[in-house]
Amino acid sequence: MEWGWDNGRAILGLFVITGIAWLLSENKRKFPWKIVVGAVAMMYAFTLLLFGVPIIRAGLDGVNSGINVLIAATREGTAFVFGPVIGDQAKWEQLVGTPGPIFIFQLLPLVIVIGSLSAILWHWGILKVITNGFAFMFQRTMGMGGPTSLSVAANIFMGQTEAPLLIKPYLKVMTRSELLIVMATGFATIAGSVLVVYVTLLRDTLPAVAAHLITVSIIASPAAVALAMVMIPETEATSKSSGETDFKYHSTMDAFASGATDGIAIIWNIATMLIAALALVYIANALLGAIPITINWNGVDQRLSLDMILGWMFAPLMYMAGVPMQEAAQAGTFVGQKTVFTEFVAFINLGNLPADAMTERTRTIVTYAICGFANFGSMGILIGGLSIMCPERRPDFLSLAWKTLFSGTLATIMAAAVVGSLPYGLFKTADVPPPAPAVTIQPADVIPEPAPSSPITTPAPAPETAPAQPTQQTP
Repeated sequence: MEWGWDNGRAILGLFVITGIAWLLSENKRKFPWKIVVGAVAMMYAFTLLLFGVPIIRAGLDGVNSGINVLIAATREGTAFVFGPVIGDQAKWEQLVGTPGPIFIFQLLPLVIVIGSLSAILWHWGILKVITNGFAFMFQRTMGMGGPTSLSVAANIFMGQTEAPLLIKPYLKVMTRSELLIVMATGFATIAGSVLVVYVTLLRDTLPAVAAHLITVSIIASPAAVALAMVMIPETEATSKSSGETDFKYHSTMDAFASGATDGIAIIWNIATMLIAALALVYIANALLGAIPITINWNGVDQRLSLDMILGWMFAPLMYMAGVPMQEAAQAGTFVGQKTVFTEFVAFINLGNLPADAMTERTRTIVTYAICGFANFGSMGILIGGLSIMCPERRPDFLSLAWKTLFSGTLATIMAAAVVGSLPYGLFKTADVPPPAPAVTIQPADVIPEPAPSSPITTPAPAPETAPAQPTQQTP
């Protein structure tokens, strides 16, 4: 397995990221170096365990087959509700000859299915046992209180507002450092309900993408804890309660219905944010494109665009995460899109990026860097949700908003740096597919081909020369 300067630079990147968090610290004299060292050790241990142990790696590879089943199951429901044409991408293309409304009718319904399934698994105690196991480990290794460690562990599987529900009674007595940990881990991870959607967006261009997304959700959690404690070192006594919660379902049917209903709310939130975000992207690119400046971007002369600005802003961090210099600006573009807009925008654009436009190693590092809820829109969602749960702490939630965004963003880039520091051959071993079962579901039959490769952040053409269709643009 090859190892070189790009890998070594990623190790230095861990120090750079921690240094940025220290510059934002409220108490620079109190640096929790044991917590930081422990968090980094946990990140490497989890990564090597998940990708280096054959039986665990085989299990992660098998997740892709399970996702095929979930996609096929969702397709059955969408075909019944929306009809055999709109609900089936292949039949739509046969009828009209162009890609159909895949996103709203086939990708987003996955959120409903996963939301319902997750609620049932929680009610049956399966997810509860796994979550409590992670919580015990975080509590013992990082010295966190019971409620805090439970929330951190829950964020591996649940969303940024669902996980704090488990510790709702304890929010009012938590220290500011504990609150930041709860909020930062929500920004540094993704919910299981959307993980499957991200897998469908990247599965054609990144092998073993499901394994990578599961891994980043696990290893970004200790990173977020460490960075949060660097920014606000703990100076008060923490809650040592076990973190018992009243977050329960009355029955399996209640879990099924509640999970599906919650999935609908998530869908409309995603759709609303995407409509607004993409409209703002187009407006920004139209204004920037009006500036009479031509810049060589990825080997092509182009007008100034939002992608370029975001790419330059985040290029240094991606370079320190192990991305080669020639790809750093392009990699930074996706991190910028995730931060300014949503991770959905970044994942869609990364999925639409041609396979030969970025090396597989860089694409993997970018996947880790953008796999989190740390963006401007999520700030409002998280603060709103926490304020409903504990209105008396709303001033604290508001005062921690920017630190939450910074720590959540840096945590996912820190996870990317861990992956970038290891020989990429370690991750390529996860690309070997497991033995085929007796009945296999071909991806081509399960989910349609992605939308046209033109990314959704295509710069708007000048009004006087605007063609009938936007021209293709590489991020």
